[in-house]
Amino acid sequence: MKKGTITRRCRCTDPETGKDLGASCPKLQSRRHGTFGVFQELDPAQDGRRRRFRRGGFETSTKAQEELGKVRALMAIPEEDDAWGRAQISDLLEDCVKEKTPLPDYDETRRRFQTGQSLNSKTTVGEWLDTWLAGRKRLRRGGASRYECDIRVHLKPHLGHLRLDKLRVHHIDKMFDAINERNIEIQEQNAQRRAVADELKATPNKGAKNRARRKWFRAQLDAMPPFRRVTGLNTQPHIRDTLRAALNVAIAQQVMPAFNPAAHVELLPGTKPKALVWTEERIARWQETGKRPSPVMVWTPEQTAVFLDFVAGDRLYLLWRLIAFRGTRRGEACGVRWEDYSAKHCSLAIATQLVQDGWEVHEGAPKTDSGLRLIALDGETNEGLLTHKARQQTEREAWGEGWQNTGRIFTQEDGSLLHPGKVSDLFERLVEAAGLPPIRLHDLRHVAATLMLAAGVDIKVVSETLGHSDTRITRDIYQSVLDDLARDAAEKVVQLVPHARKALAAVPDVVPQVDTTSRLPRMAPPRKDDAAQQNRSA
Repeated sequence: MKKGTITRRCRCTDPETGKDLGASCPKLQSRRHGTFGVFQELDPAQDGRRRRFRRGGFETSTKAQEELGKVRALMAIPEEDDAWGRAQISDLLEDCVKEKTPLPDYDETRRRFQTGQSLNSKTTVGEWLDTWLAGRKRLRRGGASRYECDIRVHLKPHLGHLRLDKLRVHHIDKMFDAINERNIEIQEQNAQRRAVADELKATPNKGAKNRARRKWFRAQLDAMPPFRRVTGLNTQPHIRDTLRAALNVAIAQQVMPAFNPAAHVELLPGTKPKALVWTEERIARWQETGKRPSPVMVWTPEQTAVFLDFVAGDRLYLLWRLIAFRGTRRGEACGVRWEDYSAKHCSLAIATQLVQDGWEVHEGAPKTDSGLRLIALDGETNEGLLTHKARQQTEREAWGEGWQNTGRIFTQEDGSLLHPGKVSDLFERLVEAAGLPPIRLHDLRHVAATLMLAAGVDIKVVSETLGHSDTRITRDIYQSVLDDLARDAAEKVVQLVPHARKALAAVPDVVPQVDTTSRLPRMAPPRKDDAAQQNRSA
C-alpha cells in the first residue's frame, strides 16, 4: 500500500493576474492560513484506470491525519494478496469521493467484508425490492402480479426510502398502522359517496327543481374520491409475507444482517370466511336485509338441482356441471383440453388453466402442484362430453376457416378461448334468472365439496378432488358445512329410534319416584361364624 500524503492550500489569488497563488502564497507560513487535504493512491480499476482518494477542507493537519488514517485502515482490511478484496475497498472509497459522503464505519465495513456481504450499505428497501422482484423468473404470472402490487402500493411508499440494513420491526409496524388508519379514511369516504349516490338515485328527473338538485349531487360526486377497496386484515399477511420473502433472499445473499424484521411483525387477526349453506332462514334474512350471511355461500342439493335444470339447454351446461360436481376452479374448467379427456376411463386430467391477469387471459399451470390431478367423471357427464364433442364438431364445420382450433373442451362459438371474467358474469346472470339465492362461480366449487361431504366421501378424497395440498385446508374452509352435516347425522340417528321421540313427547309433568333398590339383587345376611372371623382379622 502506497503511503498517503497531506497537503495544505489556500484560495488566495494574484491581484494582477487573478490566478491562485497556490504553494507560493506567503501567508502559508502561518499554520492558521489555508486548509489541509489528504491524498491516497487506490488500487486500479478493472479497466486499469488509476484511482485516487482526494478530500480537502480540513481546518487542521490533525483532522486531515485522522481522515487519512481511516482511509488506510479501510484499505488494510483485505490481505495483501487479496486483489478482489482490495478492489472492493477501493470501489467503496471511490464512491465516497464521487458522492461526497463520509467514510463508512470501520467495524461495520470489516464485518461485512468478512461475512461476504455487500460493502455498499446504502442500498434502500425500495431498490432491493425491485432487484428481488426482477430476479423472480420462475414465478407464475398471477403470483408476480400480486408481488408487484404489494411492492408498488404498500412496501415502497412506506419503507422504500429506508436503508436495507437499517430496517427494523417498528418500521414495519408503523406501516401497518398507517394502512389501518387509511382504511378508516377510505371507509368514511366510501360511505359519504354512497350516501350522495343514493340521494341522486332517489331524486326523480322531472321538474326544474329536481334537475337542479340532481346536477348538484353529480357535482358533489365529481368532487369526491372514487370508491376504493380497503386493505383488509386478510390481505395484510400477504404484504408481510412478500417483504419477508424478499428479505430472506437479501440475508441469503449477505446483503443485510442475518435478522429478518418482517418475521417478527404481529398483525391484527383476520377472519377467514366460512362456507355457509343457504337455508330457508338465511334466505329470508337475505331477502329482508339484502346482506349475505357470509362471503362464501353454498347451495343445498335441491337448489343445485334447480340451477342445473334451469341451464340444461345452455351451451356451457357441462362446464357448470363439471364445477358443481367435481369442484374444478374457474380457470381449470375454462382451460380443460380434449387431449386431457379419456372417454374410456371416464376421467379428466387437470393439467392447465386459463389465468386472468387484469383483463388479459393467458394459459398457465394449475394454482399449486397439487392442482395437477386426475378427476373421475360420472357416466352421465361422460356421455354428455361425447355429445358436446359432436356438437362442437358441427360448430366447427359451420364456421369453416373462421374456426379457431384451440383444442379446448369449452370454447366460444368460433372455437376461441373462453374469458374467465365473462364466464363469471354469465353465471351470475343465470343464477338471478333462475330465482336462486346468489353465490359466486367459485362458490359452485364449494357446492361440489358440500355434495361430496354430504354423500359421505372421505375428506382425503374430497381434498384430492378439489386439488388441495392438505386435508387441513379442506377442513378449515368447510368446517361450518361439516358442522351442519354433523347435526344432520344426529337427527338421522334419532330417527332410527322412533319410539324415543314418542317417549319424550309423553313425559308427564310429575315424574313418579321409582324404587331402584328393588331391582337390585338382594345379598344374604352374613353368618355368625363369618362375623367372628372378620373380628379376628381386624
